[in-house]
Parts: sequence; C-alpha cells; structure tokens
Amino acid sequence: MTTNVPPLAFTPQGPVVPSEAVILAGVQADINAAFGGDVNPGLNTPQGQLASSTAAIIGDSNDEFLQYIAGVDPAFSSGRMQDGIARIYFLTRNPAVPTIVEGTCTGLPGTVIPAGSLVSDTSGNVYECLTGGTIPSGGSFTIEFANTVTGPIACPAGTMTSIYQVIPGWDTVTNASDGILGQNVETAQEFEIRRKNSVAANAVNTLDSIRGAVLSVSGVTDAYITDNSTASPVTVGGVTLAAYNLYVAAVGGTDADVAAAIWGKKPPGVPYYAGNTTVTVTDSAGYSIPYPTYSVVFERPPFLNVIMGVSISNGPGVPANAAALVQQAVTNAFVGGDGGLRATIGQSIYASRFYASIAALGPWASEIISVTLGSANAAAASVTASVSTTTMTVTAVGSGTLAVGQALFGANIAPNTYITALGTGTGGTGTYTVNISQTAASATVKAVTAALTILTPNINQMPVLNAGNVVLTLA
Repeated sequence: MTTNVPPLAFTPQGPVVPSEAVILAGVQADINAAFGGDVNPGLNTPQGQLASSTAAIIGDSNDEFLQYIAGVDPAFSSGRMQDGIARIYFLTRNPAVPTIVEGTCTGLPGTVIPAGSLVSDTSGNVYECLTGGTIPSGGSFTIEFANTVTGPIACPAGTMTSIYQVIPGWDTVTNASDGILGQNVETAQEFEIRRKNSVAANAVNTLDSIRGAVLSVSGVTDAYITDNSTASPVTVGGVTLAAYNLYVAAVGGTDADVAAAIWGKKPPGVPYYAGNTTVTVTDSAGYSIPYPTYSVVFERPPFLNVIMGVSISNGPGVPANAAALVQQAVTNAFVGGDGGLRATIGQSIYASRFYASIAALGPWASEIISVTLGSANAAAASVTASVSTTTMTVTAVGSGTLAVGQALFGANIAPNTYITALGTGTGGTGTYTVNISQTAASATVKAVTAALTILTPNINQMPVLNAGNVVLTLA
C-alpha cells in the first residue's frame, strides 16, 4: 500500500514534518484514488470532512513526535522527560518544601511541647513543631517549626510570636533569626541549571565545583560562590573580600552538610571570607584518632525585603480583588512559579520581568503604566524611631526624607508596615501614622520607596517579596 501523505524526514538539523496543508492534499489524493477518481474535494462534503479530520490527526501525531524528540535534548526538556535525563546524573527534582524557623520557647520547666504543636507569625502564617521537646530547668529552649504551607514564605526575625495551640505551661515563642526560606517545586529552568552544575561538581579546586557541590546538598535552594584572587581587598556585590578570600553563601540545607560540601571541593590553604557561620569539619579518611579538623566559614545570607509598586489603568473591568490578584501573580513570578527563573542571591531583578504575569490576569490588567522596585539597599530615608500602636516617633534623621507611602524596615518593625499619614513630622523628626498597630523600641528604621526598574541584591542577601509589599495603584 502507498500513500500520497509525505512522511517526516530525518535531516542533520533534526526531524522535519510536512505542513497540515500538504498532509490534507495527500489525504484527499488517497481518498480520490480509493473511490476511483472524480471525488468532490470540497471540505464541506462528507469525504472533505473525513480528509480534514484525518489530516488533523496526522498533524497532531507529528507534533507529539516532535515534542518527544525535543524532550531528549536537555536544553528543551521538561516534565517527565527532564526527570529521566536527570536520573542519568543521579538527580531528582527538588520537591516543594516549607520555610523552617528556629523558635525559642519559654515557660514552666518540665512542660512538654509535643511534635505537631502550632504557632503563628504576625502575618497569620501557621507553623508546626517538627520534633517537640521539654522546657528545661532554665525555662527556655529552641526547637524547629515548619510552615504548614510549602513555598518561600518569609518569616523575618521576631515575627513568630503567637502560640496558635495553647499548651498549659508554655508561655511564649519567638524567632531570634530569619526562617530558612522554603521553595516551590523546582522549575524546568532551575532543574537544568542544577544538572549543569552537578557536572562541574565532579571537579575540585574550582568555583564551579564548589557551587555544584553546595547546590547538590539536600535542602539547599540557592548558593553564590566567588573569590578574590588578588593580593588586595576587593568589593564584590556589596561585600568586601580580603586578599585571596573564598566567599560562599548558601540558603537551606544543614550547616554541617553545606560545610562538608565546601571543604570537599575547596583548594587547600585558601582562606575563607569571614562569614556568619562557622562549622568544624572532621577528616576521618585515612587517619586514626585523633582526626584532623578544619573550620569552614560561610555566609547564611539574611533576607532582603523587596517592595513593588504596580500601576495600571483604571476602568470598569477592574475587579474588586484586583490588588490580591496582582499580588498573587507577581509573588508567584518572583519565586519562579511562572516558569521563569526566581530571584536569587546577587542577581539583578528587572521590573519588566513581571509585566507578562500581570497582563495575563485579563484585559483589565493589560494596560500597565509602570512596575517599580525598591529595597533597603536604596532607602529613601534612614531614621532613628520607635512605634507605639500606630504612631511612629522619629527622634533623629540619618539621611533622606520621610513621606506617606514609604515602606518601613527595621529589626523591631512588623512586616508590611507603611507610613499612611504625617503627624507632627513633615519628613524629618516628629510623629507619623503607620498602618499596623505594634510596639517597637527605638532603633534604626529604613524608609523605602519603589522607584527602581532594576534592583540588584548584594551577594550576602537573599531577596524575598511578601504579598503585603506589593502595592497596586489604579490610575
């Protein structure tokens, strides 16, 4: 049997399939031959409709075959095909994980806090106790809590403050440091980058091999590796590296595992940058007790809170929940939920990155006037201030001018706090009204305005974007 439908052709550039118009002509010729000729070729006839359906089926089959072939190439694979390629490298896709927070619990000695106990933060997020424990004689101890929702939900220091599920004898909970950000399911782009880095991890004594090894550590979601190979101090991404220093920043994973990965790939004799985390690594290979030990130093980057201003044209089609929809769209894109790359340590964030996610919400969101970014790295003002309920009292101004609409960041300031009105202060010392009632002792406070189109975190900062820091303006 023969057919007039052209087959796909394998060429040096890959498979090439005929267009559906050519396929349709071939199917019509086959039908005409099968019925002895003189068949009406009109597509509105029964034989024409049969030819159209058959051509569409063949075209769809060819497209599926092309998609399968493309999936064999790591540069274009996704889903199950990408998982299969990664298995060759003994890699599996990172699943979604929750933010982990170390909570300091106080109360009556002997009180048992069982695994599964719940606490909450000032943004209403709920966290579950992972291991449980008993309050010791000192009346205070630290245990780990995990957000009950997976994903990169920030928990800044001092914001986990409420016992969600009351246990007699357990009085307070707080977190002295930022939580370790969770992550969404690893995207195709992120997975391919990690696969490439895993190949570099087979080497030693190179920056790529250290980064590949650190990114291969279970739970690590981001890493930044660089060095200063000169005899003089050098500033890289806002961090000053002493002569010949090796700099490693990592988010996620245990300190011990990250340190072991660094030590296994680092060139001998190279000094570490004086990071905020020091771990002792023991070398037991080929030695008897006492084993030699080494201090590995690296950086656990704190959060850099990013704010975003979105302005779109107002109109009758704008829904009542427009702000919530925009917040969800851009925070999802910020962490790579739209299929693109997520915001990472030391890498520039472009405001234009978020236009497509906003426009995809519907025709009402397509007329975007502007998208702007901001962070404490480029603060509009730095002041010394305290807060009582909704009144902020500024006693000194280090730089800049305060204004309505600015976001406030400080060690004692609640997340998503903004200036909503002037009091006795008109840009300098005096009082101001804020949107969130709180009590904050006097400390340095940074006031931030979303005015940038490109924002670059330092290499010792992990950028995060809370929904409450996305402000929609209808113009």
